[in-house]
Amino acid sequence: MYKKFFGLKENPFNVNPDPRYLYLTPNTQEALACLTYGIETRKGFILLTGEVGTGKTTLINKLLEWLHKERVFTAFVFNPRLSVSQFFDFMMADFGIPCESHQKGQMLLKLNQWLLDRYQAGERAVLVVDEAQNLSPQMLEEIRLLTNLETSTEKLLQIVLAGQPELEQKLNQPQLRQLRQRITLRAKTRQLTIEETQGYIQERMRIAGAENPDIFSLEAVAAVHRYARGIPRVTNLLCEHALVSSFVDQKNPVPAEIVEEVARDFDLHIIDPLAQTPPPAPTLGLPASIETNGNGDQPPLIESLLQALNTLVDRLNQAEARAESHAESDTEHKT
Repeated sequence: MYKKFFGLKENPFNVNPDPRYLYLTPNTQEALACLTYGIETRKGFILLTGEVGTGKTTLINKLLEWLHKERVFTAFVFNPRLSVSQFFDFMMADFGIPCESHQKGQMLLKLNQWLLDRYQAGERAVLVVDEAQNLSPQMLEEIRLLTNLETSTEKLLQIVLAGQPELEQKLNQPQLRQLRQRITLRAKTRQLTIEETQGYIQERMRIAGAENPDIFSLEAVAAVHRYARGIPRVTNLLCEHALVSSFVDQKNPVPAEIVEEVARDFDLHIIDPLAQTPPPAPTLGLPASIETNGNGDQPPLIESLLQALNTLVDRLNQAEARAESHAESDTEHKT
């Protein structure tokens, strides 16, 4: 509904982890390079961690896109709340390995032979597990044992575990020390600096087809960064609803006051004692009153979604009423 107003071809702030919209900050480039290097050199276990909403799944999707182009066999487990037998069934099916038996021993024999065939053909296989912080210690141990599928010189199966920081805490448990010792590479996703937030918004606008990527004023970008705390998922949330509100009010570029209004609708101005404070970042040359809350308070991630949506629906209804009124006035004028 606002695409024509802002000159967009598609929605730039969908919450779906579309790899086309991956914004390559230096940290993201480093994490992606770590993942691809580990797979290419058959390092075995690779760990990817990051705070909620910092783009882990988008990065994983970008990795999977690259793996498919490289004709690498992949299995992507996105729901780790599975029993051991369900996990093996899902993995075998995603790899495309036929197995009539559901006995773990038989599945392991099939998997081992299939991996040997891939290795002899010069091919690779990668298992990617997202939301791995939800895996039970028993399931993590089962995954560790998969790395025993190897030749005398190479690991037959490359494994990427991706999850929230709680995953690292779980791996520090004494009973998982064998798994922890087998992790050869570690990558992290981090929050955006204010300059990266500006680049992130502009890049998404460009990919969405905007001829002018500066649809958000500098003050609005600073407000987005302040309330989202550099978290891409919350940045998308704020920007999406700010575009809707600006369309309703017929304002282009998006002003800071609209971002602040949306943030209040989502209660992002309320202090979240569990929220992590992002590292200090350079400013965009704006007054200090714009860059910070003034008292150092950090808002939470996402709350009061229904209330905010109701507010936006009301505004859209008002905009439609105004448009109908203008259309009627134009008709009367012509007659």
